[in-house]
Amino acid sequence: MKTLYLDLFFFLNLLADYLICLSAGRLCSLRLRRKRYWLAALFGAAYACLSMVPGFSFLSAPIWKLAAALVMGMLAFFGEERPLRCILTMLAIAALFGGVLHALMPAAGGYGFFSLRTLLAVFFLCYGLLKLFSLSRERWDGKRKAQIRLVFQGREAAFSALVDSGNSLRCPDTGESALIVSPPALRPIFRDHTVILEELSPIDLVEALSQLPEYAGKLRLIPFRSLGGSGLVPVFRPEQIWIDGKETGDLLVAVSREARGNGFEAIL
Repeated sequence: MKTLYLDLFFFLNLLADYLICLSAGRLCSLRLRRKRYWLAALFGAAYACLSMVPGFSFLSAPIWKLAAALVMGMLAFFGEERPLRCILTMLAIAALFGGVLHALMPAAGGYGFFSLRTLLAVFFLCYGLLKLFSLSRERWDGKRKAQIRLVFQGREAAFSALVDSGNSLRCPDTGESALIVSPPALRPIFRDHTVILEELSPIDLVEALSQLPEYAGKLRLIPFRSLGGSGLVPVFRPEQIWIDGKETGDLLVAVSREARGNGFEAIL
């Protein structure tokens, strides 16, 4: 007769679910929200343990497993640009982890004989393979992402940026380069005024924010030219900015609704 230690079972499921959410976030090129992943993993581990308790065995039925997976996915990825894509990626990764464990069952004598060391080795092996695949895909596509963190008006925003060698936006007066950022990425900074960034034209945007004391004189317009045409774009100078954890200076921030795509909210 096999003995199941609930505390160990909870810990193993917590770790596995966290790695699954983390892997899905990396494969989808998201800005990683680790606290939310731990919350989702906590729910997944609690559900797994509850389904093993006498009287709650009905929770192990496929329909309840699917429902629990969807709740876990929403806890981890609600608010992302494409939450359904993230959840489907999470389910695919969970299937990969489960498939590897199932393949090892005969050698291990069944699930109950898996050691913590074996489970950790399998999880990190799968995670390493997925990370290698993700890096290879980005290199094949000729794209690279950078993690940006900036401070403006004492408030901080963090997001992913696509490193684009074709971005030549510069201030004509100083020659400084500009990081092009989409309005949603700047919501932690502009808060309730983010709607101004999203809806007004560049000229009206700068005029509207100049009426607010905290932003008066902080934003200005610079010209840009691209294949799609030319015009003006609002820019501001952040107090601090980090690219992949390294602080840098002499970089302006331009605001554009076009600076977002699959897995990024800015163009560097």
